[in-house]
Formats: sequence, structure tokens, C-alpha cells
Amino acid sequence: MPAPFSLTAPFWLEASAQAGVQADLEPTLLVQGQPLPVVLAVLGVLLLATLAIRRFSLHLGAPAILGVLLFGLLLPDQLELFHQATIANLHTVGLAMLLFFAGLQTELRSIRGFLEYGVVLAVGGVVVSSAVLGLLMWAGLSSTGSGLELGFNQLPLSVAMLIAACLGSTDAGATLSVLEQVRDRIPARLRNLLEFESSLNDPAAILFLGLVLGLAGQADASPDRVLLSEARLFIQNIGSGVLIGVVLGYLFRFCLNRLAQQREQLLIFAIAFAAIAYGGSTILGGSGFISSYVTGLFLSNNSYTDPRINADSLQEVLAPFNTMMEVLIFLVFGLTAEPELILPVVPGGLLVGLVMMLVARPLSVLLFQPLSPFSLRESLLVAWCGLRGAVPLALAIELVQTIPRLPGLSPSLAAPLAANVEGIVFTVVVMNLLVQGLSLPWVCRRLGLGGDGGAGPDGAGPGGAGPDGAGPGGAMSTSLLP
Repeated sequence: MPAPFSLTAPFWLEASAQAGVQADLEPTLLVQGQPLPVVLAVLGVLLLATLAIRRFSLHLGAPAILGVLLFGLLLPDQLELFHQATIANLHTVGLAMLLFFAGLQTELRSIRGFLEYGVVLAVGGVVVSSAVLGLLMWAGLSSTGSGLELGFNQLPLSVAMLIAACLGSTDAGATLSVLEQVRDRIPARLRNLLEFESSLNDPAAILFLGLVLGLAGQADASPDRVLLSEARLFIQNIGSGVLIGVVLGYLFRFCLNRLAQQREQLLIFAIAFAAIAYGGSTILGGSGFISSYVTGLFLSNNSYTDPRINADSLQEVLAPFNTMMEVLIFLVFGLTAEPELILPVVPGGLLVGLVMMLVARPLSVLLFQPLSPFSLRESLLVAWCGLRGAVPLALAIELVQTIPRLPGLSPSLAAPLAANVEGIVFTVVVMNLLVQGLSLPWVCRRLGLGGDGGAGPDGAGPGGAGPDGAGPGGAMSTSLLP
């Protein structure tokens, strides 16, 4: 049986295509009966409300995205603005942009001296934490994932691993938001490691999810053939995605050197680069998400003829757009999720969250402690700083369409499982942001970690920025280009 899932194209788009040709049934992006002016007005009000909620959340010391997520959930179910196909496309665009921005944030110079450990922690940590969490969910959750039921014959292993893979990625935005509150209590090199890990493990988590999807989709085939086939496809997609990303990175560097004249143009360049990286790689048979990340990584760690074009300038101009995409993902999740379906699975979600925070995440960090240049106390802080956010939510929404298509699942079991996935991931993300986000200052005090006043390597701030907010070249970000 051929694998129904692929890293080259988003699996939720394949699910939409197999469910029917929606272009004929839904010729517009909006829900029928909703005039465009009404949709625009409501969407504008919602975006303004999210800004107010983010400010209020930060005032309370909670991650900003937590307030946005809860706000979206409390909105009435009757508030339907877009078709499901439009929402799926929005998630694809959002993930591509988030991964491109994550690549821009991955500044290799900020982690010189422990780059190898950072890569091992980000990639190996995703695999270890997802595998451990998936196995424990398989052993402890009921058949529908709604509560505790010990044994190994309740929740299907394939579904447990898929949910765990969705939760494998830590959120760069949430991590940086919380770190800003305790930057004076954490050494700069440790902050740089946390920022690097949270940026790199986004593509690692999506790759791992793609591998799990491929294996789950061929459950009826020979295990040897399945592993060989999926390993070949996995390596092919990674290789092609990286190669295309590097080639596009060189091309985009040439464009910036030759065409960039004003600072305002950088946002257009960045959005165009991210769109071309995802779309071009997917068309050519590679992983669009990996290409998006690699392209951002290449652009961030390169030099340009104009010294005022650098990683800081690209990050600064794209940050508002990236924030908007992240807010939209949280808001759309809240709009599409149904509280009456989430409440029954809260006990199961709380159990999964506890296992992730107290077992899976610490184990995935401490397992690589022999390779770490950091002390045990610093590694314990890394283990407690694995905040989840936009990527798990976006993947969970689309996994709902995928679970009913898994071979070997009866329809009577697949339907409640698909309905409960959103609730489990939602509960874990909220619990994770609330508990770990609010307790991080206390944990820093208990571990006795001493800050260094925000100084980074060579006296620079985090990520190489100077104390005056200047980038690596010393130029103020407000005067990057004429």
C-alpha cells in the first residue's frame, strides 16, 4: 500500500483533495452568507483585541500568546469567517512563514563553541521527547484519549505517536517572550542556546511528524519494506529541501545585494523569499518547510555588500508579519475549536502535559548531558523552558483530518479520536504556557543562576546585538538602509 502522506506536500491538503473537489463547492474564501465588509470589520476588531490581550497577558507575567489562545476559544461558535479549505491554506502559509523566520533567528555566531550540542539537543530532543511521550500515552490513555487507562491496548500506538510528534516542537516566540522577563537572571550563552534550540526544533518536529505519518500510513505492509521506503523518502526530502534552500539562498543573497535600496523593501523581499522557498521546493518534490527554514538560515548567517543589511535588519522588518501569522494561528484555533468537545478530554490532556513537562522533556535534555558544555543546573533550566505554541496547534488542527484515514482504525474509534486530538493538544499547550511560563522566574531563583546583565559573547547582547540595540555591524536598526 503506498504511503498516503508525504513531506513534499502538506498532508492536510491531500486530505482536503481526497475529501472532494472543494473548488467547485466553495468558490470563495469566505463562508457563504458572510459579506466581505463584515468579515474585514470583524477580523480587524479581533486583531485589535488580540493586541490588548497580549499587553494584559504580559502585564500578568504570562506568555502573550496564551491570552490570544484563550480569547479565540471564548468567541462564539457562530463566528465563522472562512471555509475549512481556507483555514488549511492559512495554516500552511503560517507554518512556512514561521519556519522562514525561525531560520532568520538561528544565528550560528551566537552559539559558537557549542553548535554541535545545540543541533543534537534540538533534533535529538524532538525525537526522544516525542518517542517517550508517545509510548507513555500509549501505555496510559484510554482508547479515545480522554482519560487514564493503564495498559498497552487502549490508545492506538500510531495515534499516540502522532499526537506526541505534534507536541515535539518548542515555540520560539513563547520562549523569547518568557526569557525577556528573566534575561537578567540567565547567562547570555544559555539564552542563546534556548533561542537556537527553539528555532531549530520547529523543522525537526515537522520532519519527525512526516516520518511518523508515513510509517502509520503503511501499517499493513511489511515492516522492513516500510522502514526502507520511509527512510529513503525521509532522506530524499531532507536532502532536496536543504539543497533547494541553499540554492535559493544564494539567489536571494544576489537579489538583496543588487536590488535592495530602501529599508521598506526588506519586508517585501523577505515575504517573497519565504513564499518562493516553500512553493518552489514543493513543486520540485522537496520539503517546502525545510527549504523555508534553510533559506532563512542561509540569509541570516551571510554577509552582504551593504553592511547595514544583516540578520538583525531582516528579523526586524519581518517580525511584525511573523507575529501576525502566529496570532492568526492561535486565533483561528480558538475559533475552530469547540469548548464542549475540549472539556471531556481535559483530564487526559492534563496527564499528557504533566508527562511531557516532568518526564519526556527533562529526559530529552538530560540524556545528552554528557555532550553538554553547560552545568547540570543550567540543563535543568533548559528542560523547564520547553514552551509549546503555534506549531503544535497548527499541526493538531490538520491532524484531525488525517486520523480517520489511518489504516486499521475502525470508524467508531477514529471519529472520537479525531475530535479529541484538538482538545488534548490545546490542554497541553495552555497548561505548558501557564505553568512553565509563570514559574520560570521562580525556577531561575531556585537554581541560583547568575545573569550577566544581558551581555552576550564579546560583550554583545543576545544574538550578537550590542547594548545599544545595534546589530553586529554596529549600525542602529532604525537606519539600516537609506
